[in-house]
Amino acid sequence: MNRRHFLGFTGMAAAGSAAQVSDRQTSSGDGRFRAGFAERDITPAIGMEQPGGYGKAYLRSFHDPCKIRAVVFDDGSKRVALVGIDALIIPRDVVTAARKQIHERCGIEQSAILAGASHSHSSGPVGMVLPGEYDHASPLVRKLAYEHSSMADPGYLLRVQTEISNAVFEADRTRGEAACAFGSGSEKEVAFNRRFRMKNGLTYTHPGQGNPEIVEIAGPIDPEVGVIGAWNQDGKLLGCLVHYACHATTSPGGISANWIYYLEKMIRGAFGQDAVVVFLQGFCGDITQVNNLSPHAQPTGDQYARLVGGRVGAEAVKVLLSAAPGVAVPVEARTTLLRIPRRVASPEKVRRSLEVVQKDPKDVGITNWVFAKETVMLDALLTKAKDVEVEVQAVQVGPAVFVTAPGEMFCQLGLDIKKGSQFRFTYPVELANGSAGYVPTEEALGRHGGGYETRLTSYSNLVPPAGRQMVEAGVALVRGLTPGSVPEPPKARPFKEPWSYGNVPPEVS
Repeated sequence: MNRRHFLGFTGMAAAGSAAQVSDRQTSSGDGRFRAGFAERDITPAIGMEQPGGYGKAYLRSFHDPCKIRAVVFDDGSKRVALVGIDALIIPRDVVTAARKQIHERCGIEQSAILAGASHSHSSGPVGMVLPGEYDHASPLVRKLAYEHSSMADPGYLLRVQTEISNAVFEADRTRGEAACAFGSGSEKEVAFNRRFRMKNGLTYTHPGQGNPEIVEIAGPIDPEVGVIGAWNQDGKLLGCLVHYACHATTSPGGISANWIYYLEKMIRGAFGQDAVVVFLQGFCGDITQVNNLSPHAQPTGDQYARLVGGRVGAEAVKVLLSAAPGVAVPVEARTTLLRIPRRVASPEKVRRSLEVVQKDPKDVGITNWVFAKETVMLDALLTKAKDVEVEVQAVQVGPAVFVTAPGEMFCQLGLDIKKGSQFRFTYPVELANGSAGYVPTEEALGRHGGGYETRLTSYSNLVPPAGRQMVEAGVALVRGLTPGSVPEPPKARPFKEPWSYGNVPPEVS
């Protein structure tokens, strides 16, 4: 399917859906805080492509549903929408089409809509190659892209775009008076930096348990579990928003939201099956559940998913039980666009790669062949786009702010945003409002760097300063906002006298 046809179809679908809506919702304007939650199913069909690698793979069984979960916060004068998507990535064109449709249906400003992918490697075909993306290229490159690479399904992309709109519209339609609580927990036992400095002076990704060449871990983790909960006037949890930084690569077996499924189960087990759990992924480009320093065998499949989701979910439950609900004002959103250049493969590397991809992968080695393919595809992309449009966004909910970037961002970059923020709760969100591949630190792309995330591919190719530029843009947006107050529990009554049962000396006879 031609990319132009795909985008035209989404635009017509959006306009058609908007035309069916007769009552355009607006902010209440009465100064009362409201919240609404909704979810929609986007479970792919068995047999569809499974994204997450540089070659073809297919979904062969079902484990649990994939969803879109949305929340709309309304402070009485402005609304913001935050959307969590059980997907590997979310293409930029899907987000912009969904935003347009949402604005036409209920009036929420397009810049006030945040759509973030969970990075589930067990979800539907949203990438890596988009429909029509290489129609301009040579027959060889088109074959490499469409027949030998992970490929998005145009019908599934349209479904995701439509359900983002439907979820936000429903959350907005059903919003009611609510009290919000804010808090953070800590979970250090299920997320690990996968990059290590080696004795040869380079940095490796997943060097392997027991590798004697390991010197030290090459980067940090972010153990913070950020939570916003919203309760209705009867004290029922309407839903919550959870933020944590760890790759969704636990592979529980078949189609799945990955460990986020067990995060949801844990919270619903404590607060009821109607609670909607919106998950937004932290900066975790170099963070996974794999502990390379452990001397023990790693869990596998469903056990891994239960471990990560269960522990993060349990921490979220603790926060929800302890935090004090109150008014969450103001809500606000700011956004800025950057144009960031792509890295360019040398002519010699392109020439060698062209020779490799025309050979049998068995003869040259599958890894060499795959990354030669990626070099050739990147070279073709550069003929039509030498840079990438990158959106950085800041969405405020009272004392919390969510700062987005579209890449698989290294954890240190998120910590840098937190350090530069004046907000009590600052949550960097990766793979939001688009997809720009891995975004390492400049150090990782330097002389002693290296590893999987730094490979130059059609997916990951931004110049070394890209991460720093996104951090600086995000902090600048945050600095233009004023944090709201953190809700507190009621004050204790003034002291009068001690408890009469307990204000006595010991009685031993």
